[in-house]
Amino acid sequence: MAFMLRKLHRAASWRNPVSPLCAFTIWLVIMWKPRSVRLRLAAVFLLFFALVVILGAFSMWRLSSFNLLSSDITKIWLPTTRALGDLNNYTSDFRAFEGSELLSSDPRGAAEAEQQMAELDRTIAASEREFEAIPHDAAETELYDQFKARWADYRSIVNQMLALSRSNRKEDARVIYDSSSRAAYDAASDTLGRLTDQAVASAEAASNSLASAYLHAFWLILLAIVIAALLVVAALIQISRSISAPLRRLADRMRRLAANDTATEIPETNRHDEIGEMAQATVVFRNNALELTRSQQMLARQAALLEERLADEQRLALLQRNFVAMASHEFRTPLTIIDAHARRLDKIKDTVAALEIGERAGKIRSAVLRMTHLIDNLLNSSRLIDGGAGLYLHCAEMDMTPLLQEVCQLHREMVPGSQIVERFGAAPMPMVGDAKLLFQAVSNLLSNAIKYSPAGGPIEVDAQSLAGEIAVSISDRGIGIPESDLDHLFERYHRGSNVSGIIGTGVGLYLVKMAVELHRGRIEVSSKEGEGSRFTIRLPQSLASTQSAVPAETAAAADVS
Repeated sequence: MAFMLRKLHRAASWRNPVSPLCAFTIWLVIMWKPRSVRLRLAAVFLLFFALVVILGAFSMWRLSSFNLLSSDITKIWLPTTRALGDLNNYTSDFRAFEGSELLSSDPRGAAEAEQQMAELDRTIAASEREFEAIPHDAAETELYDQFKARWADYRSIVNQMLALSRSNRKEDARVIYDSSSRAAYDAASDTLGRLTDQAVASAEAASNSLASAYLHAFWLILLAIVIAALLVVAALIQISRSISAPLRRLADRMRRLAANDTATEIPETNRHDEIGEMAQATVVFRNNALELTRSQQMLARQAALLEERLADEQRLALLQRNFVAMASHEFRTPLTIIDAHARRLDKIKDTVAALEIGERAGKIRSAVLRMTHLIDNLLNSSRLIDGGAGLYLHCAEMDMTPLLQEVCQLHREMVPGSQIVERFGAAPMPMVGDAKLLFQAVSNLLSNAIKYSPAGGPIEVDAQSLAGEIAVSISDRGIGIPESDLDHLFERYHRGSNVSGIIGTGVGLYLVKMAVELHRGRIEVSSKEGEGSRFTIRLPQSLASTQSAVPAETAAAADVS
């Protein structure tokens, strides 16, 4: 570390006045070990500040020489090269216009050439003034003076030649052009060429010096950055050893204490700084942890009792909510039947035949019987909530054809505008099952098809007996079911995302699924949003036993329907 400090100090030299202070700051941070974490961190921040000052001052000092060389190129060599290039171009153009004047047989063309030569005289004079305004060494000044003298000689000869040309002595003028004028021009051009070569060589030397200065400054600054990085790493290592590592060890002990490991040892208690105070506080925490553990055990036992009671209350509340939802959903159908037939009898009481009265009275009685059965099941469910015995599925031989006809006729009377199309004929479809439960399941599907077809349209009820099972399909052309809802369609209380504004409880399809599963069947659905849905119930025509026990929770949900 001392070697790096000496290297940085030599690189900065005496012209960087902050380097001794920064070197002292670095030594102080590395070697000094205060008894306060706050002072250590302050010393580290002071180190970082000192490094920034060192790098800034050192970089500015090294770049100052680079800036001087760059300024010379910008203010001397670039203008010099530009001025000499202009002189070369303009003098060459002047010689060309001189030849044009001699070759011109038209007085107007000769006059235009002389006008161009006069304009070039002014331009050459301006370039000479530009060159003279730039400081040059003695060799360049001497070559420039030679050029000016030889160019003046050439211009004097050109003036003599122009005088002969104006007096129609073209042959004499051409002799001067080919002899003395050419020699004078070549002498001036050669001198200007030597001056240009020397200026270009000097500019290249300045450019090489600039590149060398840049490279030198680059490596010195890079060395300073590397040294600063090493010092930062050293400072971070020191912080890690004296601050971060002890804090991590204390944090580990705190985690162990939090995990009730009260036998762990607490390090750093002999330090005289803030970390030592934290360690001593941790010892006190450990001593209190045993008492806290005993208190936690007592609280845990009390919390366990409270959790058990809360779970019982939540279970009872859930069963009560389910009970109310199912009851409100399922009482609506038989009450609607009774109301519809009663209204019909009231309207046709004066003209109705005895046979129709008996038929409608029979339907009212059937609806009353279904409601009575529903009330019995609700009472059974109430007993189940209170801890009574489980309920059962009551199966018997039945015919699916009249059941489907009754369901279709019921919904035609409930919704007179509905278009229910029966596609199952009059052939019997015998099976073993609970007729009341299957009636409710099919009725729920048909009711949904009517309810979710707000624009009307036919609703088709298909049924057929095939390979020992009965398949009942109900198709509509309503709003359909979004694809995202298909996986949750038969969950209790779940409703589709596109049924807002349509009354429903979300238990109808759940009850259908329960009824089908109780009969060991399955339900299938295919639907596309905006085009309609098709529900298919597949039921076996015979069961292994005519009466199957049902789990308590399932029976409560299924028998309510």
